[in-house]
Amino acid sequence: MLWVLLLLVAWCAAAVSCIRLCLLTASAALRPPGAARAPVSPELSLYETAFLAGGPQRVADLALVSMHLRRRLLLAHTGWATVVDPEGRDEVERTVIRAIGPEGQSRIAPIRAAAAAADAVRSLADRLVAAGLAVPHGARTSLDSAVRSVRGAAVLVVVLAAAAVLMPGQETGYAGPVAAWFGLPLVLTLGCLAIARVESHPYSPWASPSGQHWLDSLPAPTYGADRDLLAAVAVRGVGALEDPGLRAALLSGARTGG
Repeated sequence: MLWVLLLLVAWCAAAVSCIRLCLLTASAALRPPGAARAPVSPELSLYETAFLAGGPQRVADLALVSMHLRRRLLLAHTGWATVVDPEGRDEVERTVIRAIGPEGQSRIAPIRAAAAAADAVRSLADRLVAAGLAVPHGARTSLDSAVRSVRGAAVLVVVLAAAAVLMPGQETGYAGPVAAWFGLPLVLTLGCLAIARVESHPYSPWASPSGQHWLDSLPAPTYGADRDLLAAVAVRGVGALEDPGLRAALLSGARTGG
């Protein structure tokens, strides 16, 4: 019977994709080679905290907010940035200034993209990976691909089930049992996705289990000073900003940048 072949295809797709996701999830939780020998600072910088919580884009946002608060940069609610002080305090800030260009004004989206891709941010990420606090780029990409594969397998199971049920020339009343058989691989894929969702939420995809434990140990910011605000931005992102104009500037830049 043809529907049995379709069922076998559904089972193969579901099993292979789910096993791959489970294996990659387990390997991502392991400390990378050499991590035990890498020195770990007892207190990470705000840039390092931002990377663990939100990746390169969060580092770029932190630099922009920091420069705005210190009057080195003016961020307009329209999504434009204007240089006030062309001297950056660190390499990330200098990348921001270079991205703005000699005219001293630019849209925020390309500035954010340039800062996120800067060598300084890549070096920061490498240090965190070596320390066992961040997930390597390859592992993170593989996990995203594995999740998409499981989703695709779930869709394929539904399509094959519909094809089997609607196949002409079948006996009366066979649709129910056939649909039930296809329900098993569908439950497997959906259950795997649900477990992956529970395991990863609300955790950062950039931080390893050790890095996430460090993030969880951070005290809640009190918003009593600029550093408290910057710490909130590092951990929670642009949504932590209380200034509606500054928040609109960065969110406008994010929408423009796609």
